[in-house]
Parts: sequence; structure tokens; C-alpha cells
Amino acid sequence: MTTTDSLTLNPVLRAAPAAPAEAAAYFRASLVFHADVSDVATTLAADEDPGFVVLDSRSTAAWDQGHVPGAVHLPTALIPEQAGQLLDRSVPVVTYCWGPGCNGATRAALALAELGYQVKEMLGGFEYWVREGFAFETVEGRERRAADALTAPADAEDCGC
Repeated sequence: MTTTDSLTLNPVLRAAPAAPAEAAAYFRASLVFHADVSDVATTLAADEDPGFVVLDSRSTAAWDQGHVPGAVHLPTALIPEQAGQLLDRSVPVVTYCWGPGCNGATRAALALAELGYQVKEMLGGFEYWVREGFAFETVEGRERRAADALTAPADAEDCGC
């Protein structure tokens, strides 16, 4: 079997990887648009201005069920009329929604960018915030669940990535 034949049969390499320079540009751009849950949590936990605001773009019922402490609540549909009252255009915004199966944070980020805000999307959303063991607030008060070993290291401060 030739290399060409193996590439055709291999679903991973059927579409050849990008050239290293193209891959570097793509992944650099991805970091411009996305923030990791752990990085957001670590930055918010420091005793200094994080340099960004976190925005929960979900419904009020979802917000009441649980949200990132200190986040601004602004459902996506209300962004055009209320963002100017709640957000400072000079401060970057990190949006989140339910989790990786939801594109609500992406829609919120788009709406904010179209209004002139600097914006990133928090990968994993509220689901991974909770699964990684970070504290969250509900209408009942503050909660924290044990970290899911599939999403966070069991015996270390960080994953080393």
C-alpha cells in the first residue's frame, strides 16, 4: 500500500494536516477568540482587577440555577438594548452559556462584537465551570461540587497545559 492509499483510507489523515505556519496561525487565532474555564477562574480568584468582565448570556431561570460568581447577567436577546448600560466598551468581555453543546456564548459574543466590544468566549461554559470544581452562585447561595476527574486533575493545582 502506498502512502497515498493509506491517507485515503485513514479518516484522520484523509484531509492532510495544515502546513505548520498555517496551523500556528489558526491556533494563535483560536486563543484570541477563546478563554479556558480554568484560566478564567484562576484570574478571577486573584486579588486584583482581572482586566475583563464575565457575561452569562443565558435566561433568568438558568442564571438562578447557577452562575459564575461576579458575572454580569445579560441574555443574548437583550444585548442590543442593554449592553451599553451594563458594560464598559473599554473592558473586554468573556461570554459563557451552558456548555460545549450550546452556541449561546458564541451568539452573545457576536452580538457584542457587532456593538464594538472586545470579546472572547469561555470554552466549556457553565457546565465545565461546575465540572472543574469551581464555586458558583444560585438563588439559594454559593455552591461548589467536587471536580470531575475527567475534566480536571484530581491531585494537582492545574493540568499543566
